[in-house]
Amino acid sequence: MRIMGLDVGSKTVGVAMSDLMGWTAQGIETIAINEEAKEFGLERLKELIEQYEVEKVVIGLPKNMNNSIGFRAEASLAYGKLVEEETGLPVDYIDERLTTVQAEKMLINEGNVSRKKRKKVIDKLAAVLLLQNYLDAHS
Repeated sequence: MRIMGLDVGSKTVGVAMSDLMGWTAQGIETIAINEEAKEFGLERLKELIEQYEVEKVVIGLPKNMNNSIGFRAEASLAYGKLVEEETGLPVDYIDERLTTVQAEKMLINEGNVSRKKRKKVIDKLAAVLLLQNYLDAHS
């Protein structure tokens, strides 16, 4: 069963995909969205779901450090509801506090990744980290 992981922001959605066994997560792409204009990239998302035969979607839930649900987490929940309505797939959520920070540190430690290049891949890497955490927790 393939699972798709999404790191949802206000301008981009990082996309990761599990392997068929559900053991590892790989980065797929970053979809440009515009939350303010209500452009959510759902057509591209549906194409990827069909292409990879996805059976479940996992969305990172960026809770506040005190474990409360803030504005960004509410936006992720709303995005998940849209994905559920548009695709009919089950959507699950995983606490993703600090995955973007972790992804940025990984890229900085790589040493040869410029700030401009980091900006292009950070959301995809964050999606990989949150999906891998989900797969590890549910294996």
